[in-house]
Amino acid sequence: MSHPADPFAPAFAKAHEWLARVSQSLGTEDRAFAYRTMRAWFHTIRDRMTITAAAHMSAQLPELLRGMFFEGWVPSRVPVRHGTEAYVEQFAREAGIARAEVPMISGVITDALDALFSPGQLDRAFAVLPPALVRTIWGQTPVAEFDEDELPAHADGEQPDRLTALEDRLQALSDAFAALVRGLENKPGSRLDDQQIETAAERAHRILLAQGIAHSL
Repeated sequence: MSHPADPFAPAFAKAHEWLARVSQSLGTEDRAFAYRTMRAWFHTIRDRMTITAAAHMSAQLPELLRGMFFEGWVPSRVPVRHGTEAYVEQFAREAGIARAEVPMISGVITDALDALFSPGQLDRAFAVLPPALVRTIWGQTPVAEFDEDELPAHADGEQPDRLTALEDRLQALSDAFAALVRGLENKPGSRLDDQQIETAAERAHRILLAQGIAHSL
């Protein structure tokens, strides 16, 4: 008696393809660790998105990962506060890692997923998030005790002064330069290809755009 092909095989294969990409980027063969950290990434991002934005992101996921994406999701409670500290705390707790490791691991996973999603998907998803949080998601800055998006407003309700704004822009320029240098790093004996150059430039531009600098250049 012949058995029909497994109808779930394509879904499993696609999910494993995404997991393998994340595992490779993290430099680990521990698929359980890779899945746990990827799951933490999706949940911390998902909880800071609107219902519509979460639906758009999930539509591009493999079927099995889509179920993981919505696991434990409570639509009536989103989006939660965008603060970087809360993001780091949730990520560390769900991934089972130290808080200090979050920016690096989050950045690696973000780079891996950026190559799997359609072009511009993550840019659109992050557009509503504070610049400080976006930099942490991309692994551009270490965890700090306080972040720009969590600093209290002035007593008279005014926005931070011009010096603070200048510091923010200088930090963004530094982060963009670091992203560009890292993206253009090359192994001895090999040559840069157009895709590598384009990807590095896009990451640097994304950082500047998040701080509003790209529009003024």
